[in-house]
Amino acid sequence: MLLLALDTATPAVTVALHDGTSVVASSSQVDARRHGELLLPAVDRVVAEAGTRLDAVTGIVVGVGPGPYTGLRVGLMTADTLGFALGVPVHGLCTLDGLAHAAGLDEPFVVATDARRKEVYWARYDDARTRVTEPAVDRPAEIAQTVAGLPAVGAGALLYPEIFPVVREPEHVSAAALAELAVRKLAAGEEMAEPRPLYLRRPDAQVPKNYKVVTPQ
Repeated sequence: MLLLALDTATPAVTVALHDGTSVVASSSQVDARRHGELLLPAVDRVVAEAGTRLDAVTGIVVGVGPGPYTGLRVGLMTADTLGFALGVPVHGLCTLDGLAHAAGLDEPFVVATDARRKEVYWARYDDARTRVTEPAVDRPAEIAQTVAGLPAVGAGALLYPEIFPVVREPEHVSAAALAELAVRKLAAGEEMAEPRPLYLRRPDAQVPKNYKVVTPQ
Protein backbone atom coordinates (compact mmCIF):
# COMPACT_ATOMS: atom_id res chain seq x y z
CA MET A 1 0.00 0.00 0.00
CA LEU A 2 1.09 3.54 -0.73
CA LEU A 3 -1.66 5.99 0.16
CA LEU A 4 -1.49 9.64 -0.91
CA ALA A 5 -3.45 11.97 1.41
CA LEU A 6 -4.23 15.64 0.85
CA ASP A 7 -6.47 18.35 2.25
CA THR A 8 -7.21 21.95 1.25
CA ALA A 9 -10.45 22.51 3.19
CA THR A 10 -8.78 24.94 5.61
CA PRO A 11 -5.91 27.44 5.24
CA ALA A 12 -3.52 24.46 5.55
CA VAL A 13 -2.33 22.94 2.27
CA THR A 14 -1.26 19.52 3.49
CA VAL A 15 -0.01 16.35 1.77
CA ALA A 16 1.33 13.02 3.08
CA LEU A 17 2.29 9.52 1.96
CA HIS A 18 1.52 6.46 4.08
CA ASP A 19 2.91 2.99 3.29
CA GLY A 20 0.35 1.10 5.35
CA THR A 21 2.56 1.06 8.41
CA SER A 22 3.54 4.68 8.94
CA VAL A 23 3.73 8.09 7.31
CA VAL A 24 6.84 8.15 5.12
CA ALA A 25 6.73 11.81 4.06
CA SER A 26 4.54 14.84 4.67
CA SER A 27 4.27 18.56 3.96
CA SER A 28 2.03 21.29 5.40
CA GLN A 29 1.89 24.99 4.58
CA VAL A 30 -0.65 27.46 5.94
CA ASP A 31 -1.73 29.97 3.30
CA ALA A 32 -5.45 30.51 2.70
CA ARG A 33 -4.91 32.29 -0.62
CA ARG A 34 -2.54 29.91 -2.43
CA HIS A 35 -4.08 26.44 -2.37
CA GLY A 36 -3.87 26.13 -6.16
CA GLU A 37 -0.24 27.23 -6.27
CA LEU A 38 1.01 25.13 -3.39
CA LEU A 39 -0.76 21.78 -3.68
CA LEU A 40 0.88 20.09 -6.68
CA PRO A 41 4.42 21.23 -5.74
CA ALA A 42 3.74 19.76 -2.29
CA VAL A 43 2.70 16.45 -3.87
CA ASP A 44 5.92 16.39 -5.92
CA ARG A 45 7.99 17.26 -2.85
CA VAL A 46 6.44 14.54 -0.69
CA VAL A 47 6.84 11.88 -3.39
CA ALA A 48 10.51 12.86 -3.86
CA GLU A 49 11.14 12.88 -0.11
CA ALA A 50 9.72 9.37 0.13
CA GLY A 51 12.09 8.22 -2.63
CA THR A 52 9.31 6.89 -4.81
CA ARG A 53 7.27 7.80 -7.88
CA LEU A 54 3.74 9.06 -8.20
CA ASP A 55 2.72 6.01 -10.23
CA ALA A 56 3.57 3.84 -7.20
CA VAL A 57 0.57 5.28 -5.33
CA THR A 58 -2.16 2.68 -4.81
CA GLY A 59 -4.88 4.92 -3.37
CA ILE A 60 -5.77 8.51 -2.53
CA VAL A 61 -7.61 10.00 0.42
CA VAL A 62 -8.83 13.60 0.36
CA GLY A 63 -10.39 15.84 2.97
CA VAL A 64 -13.96 16.65 1.89
CA GLY A 65 -14.44 19.53 4.30
CA PRO A 66 -16.51 21.24 5.45
CA GLY A 67 -14.66 24.22 4.05
CA PRO A 68 -14.92 27.29 1.84
CA TYR A 69 -15.75 26.59 -1.79
CA THR A 70 -12.58 27.87 -3.47
CA GLY A 71 -10.00 26.12 -1.31
CA LEU A 72 -11.93 22.89 -0.92
CA ARG A 73 -12.44 22.29 -4.63
CA VAL A 74 -8.68 22.53 -5.29
CA GLY A 75 -7.98 19.43 -3.23
CA LEU A 76 -11.00 17.49 -4.46
CA MET A 77 -10.39 18.17 -8.14
CA THR A 78 -6.69 17.33 -7.75
CA ALA A 79 -7.56 14.05 -6.00
CA ASP A 80 -10.12 13.13 -8.66
CA THR A 81 -7.69 13.94 -11.49
CA LEU A 82 -4.80 12.01 -9.94
CA GLY A 83 -7.06 9.06 -9.20
CA PHE A 84 -8.26 8.95 -12.80
CA ALA A 85 -4.76 9.34 -14.24
CA LEU A 86 -3.25 6.68 -11.97
CA GLY A 87 -6.25 4.34 -12.08
CA VAL A 88 -6.48 4.14 -8.28
CA PRO A 89 -9.42 4.56 -5.86
CA VAL A 90 -10.09 7.95 -4.28
CA HIS A 91 -11.59 8.02 -0.78
CA GLY A 92 -13.11 10.96 1.09
CA LEU A 93 -12.74 11.78 4.78
CA CYS A 94 -14.33 14.56 6.80
CA THR A 95 -11.66 17.17 7.54
CA LEU A 96 -13.00 17.59 11.07
CA ASP A 97 -12.45 13.86 11.64
CA GLY A 98 -8.82 14.31 10.66
CA LEU A 99 -8.40 17.02 13.28
CA ALA A 100 -10.15 14.88 15.87
CA HIS A 101 -7.90 11.92 15.10
CA ALA A 102 -4.78 14.07 15.44
CA ALA A 103 -6.00 15.40 18.80
CA GLY A 104 -6.07 11.88 20.18
CA LEU A 105 -8.42 12.77 23.03
CA ASP A 106 -10.29 10.06 24.94
CA GLU A 107 -12.92 12.43 26.34
CA PRO A 108 -15.81 14.43 24.79
CA PHE A 109 -14.65 17.48 22.82
CA VAL A 110 -15.45 19.77 19.91
CA VAL A 111 -13.61 20.40 16.64
CA ALA A 112 -14.08 23.87 15.13
CA THR A 113 -12.54 25.38 12.01
CA ASP A 114 -12.88 28.91 10.67
CA ALA A 115 -15.88 29.25 8.34
CA ARG A 116 -15.40 33.04 7.93
CA ARG A 117 -18.45 35.34 8.16
CA LYS A 118 -18.00 35.11 11.96
CA GLU A 119 -19.00 31.43 11.83
CA VAL A 120 -17.33 28.08 12.49
CA TYR A 121 -17.59 24.63 10.96
CA TRP A 122 -17.90 22.27 13.90
CA ALA A 123 -18.85 18.85 15.25
CA ARG A 124 -18.91 17.12 18.63
CA TYR A 125 -16.94 13.96 19.43
CA ASP A 126 -17.11 11.43 22.26
CA ASP A 127 -13.44 10.66 21.64
CA ALA A 128 -10.89 10.95 18.84
CA ARG A 129 -12.58 8.25 16.74
CA THR A 130 -16.27 8.84 17.52
CA ARG A 131 -18.16 11.78 16.02
CA VAL A 132 -21.62 12.19 17.56
CA THR A 133 -23.03 15.08 15.50
CA GLU A 134 -23.08 15.85 11.81
CA PRO A 135 -20.75 18.66 10.69
CA ALA A 136 -22.51 22.02 10.86
CA VAL A 137 -21.85 25.72 10.32
CA ASP A 138 -23.02 28.22 12.94
CA ARG A 139 -22.14 31.41 14.74
CA PRO A 140 -20.24 30.51 17.92
CA ALA A 141 -22.79 32.23 20.17
CA GLU A 142 -25.53 30.01 18.74
CA ILE A 143 -23.77 26.84 19.92
CA ALA A 144 -22.44 28.16 23.23
CA GLN A 145 -24.71 25.97 25.36
CA THR A 146 -24.07 22.88 23.22
CA VAL A 147 -20.28 23.11 23.58
CA ALA A 148 -20.12 24.52 27.11
CA GLY A 149 -17.54 22.79 29.28
CA LEU A 150 -15.95 20.87 26.42
CA PRO A 151 -12.36 21.29 25.26
CA ALA A 152 -12.03 22.32 21.63
CA VAL A 153 -9.61 21.62 18.80
CA GLY A 154 -8.91 23.71 15.70
CA ALA A 155 -8.24 27.23 14.47
CA GLY A 156 -11.92 28.14 14.63
CA ALA A 157 -11.94 27.63 18.38
CA LEU A 158 -8.92 29.93 18.82
CA LEU A 159 -10.87 32.79 17.24
CA TYR A 160 -13.61 32.71 19.89
CA PRO A 161 -12.06 32.19 23.35
CA GLU A 162 -15.26 33.37 25.05
CA ILE A 163 -17.04 30.31 23.62
CA PHE A 164 -14.08 27.90 23.55
CA PRO A 165 -11.97 28.77 26.62
CA VAL A 166 -10.02 25.47 26.57
CA VAL A 167 -8.32 24.77 23.23
CA ARG A 168 -6.10 21.77 22.53
CA GLU A 169 -3.70 21.00 19.68
CA PRO A 170 -3.69 20.74 16.71
CA GLU A 171 -4.67 24.09 15.24
CA HIS A 172 -4.72 22.89 11.62
CA VAL A 173 -5.52 19.59 9.94
CA SER A 174 -2.65 17.45 8.66
CA ALA A 175 -2.70 15.02 5.76
CA ALA A 176 -0.60 12.70 7.94
CA ALA A 177 -3.53 12.36 10.35
CA LEU A 178 -5.97 11.86 7.47
CA ALA A 179 -3.74 9.11 6.07
CA GLU A 180 -3.44 7.36 9.44
CA LEU A 181 -7.21 7.47 9.93
CA ALA A 182 -7.87 6.22 6.40
CA VAL A 183 -5.45 3.31 6.80
CA ARG A 184 -7.20 2.27 10.03
CA LYS A 185 -10.64 2.47 8.41
CA LEU A 186 -9.55 0.52 5.35
CA ALA A 187 -7.88 -2.17 7.47
CA ALA A 188 -11.07 -2.51 9.53
CA GLY A 189 -13.19 -2.79 6.39
CA GLU A 190 -15.10 0.40 7.22
CA GLU A 191 -16.96 2.16 4.44
CA MET A 192 -15.24 5.33 3.24
CA ALA A 193 -17.04 8.47 2.09
CA GLU A 194 -17.27 9.49 -1.54
CA PRO A 195 -14.77 12.24 -2.50
CA ARG A 196 -17.48 14.87 -2.74
CA PRO A 197 -17.39 18.34 -1.19
CA LEU A 198 -19.07 19.09 2.11
CA TYR A 199 -19.80 22.79 1.64
CA LEU A 200 -22.73 23.25 4.09
CA ARG A 201 -23.57 26.59 2.49
CA ARG A 202 -23.62 28.22 -0.93
CA PRO A 203 -20.49 29.94 -2.30
CA ASP A 204 -20.05 33.68 -1.85
CA ALA A 205 -20.13 34.30 -5.61
CA GLN A 206 -23.65 34.29 -7.02
CA VAL A 207 -25.09 34.62 -10.52
CA PRO A 208 -26.92 37.97 -10.73
CA LYS A 209 -30.69 37.55 -10.60
CA ASN A 210 -31.41 40.58 -12.77
CA TYR A 211 -29.23 41.53 -15.68
CA LYS A 212 -28.80 45.17 -16.58
CA VAL A 213 -30.94 46.13 -19.55
CA VAL A 214 -29.06 48.16 -22.15
CA THR A 215 -31.33 50.29 -24.35
CA PRO A 216 -29.95 50.78 -27.87
CA GLN A 217 -29.47 54.41 -28.81
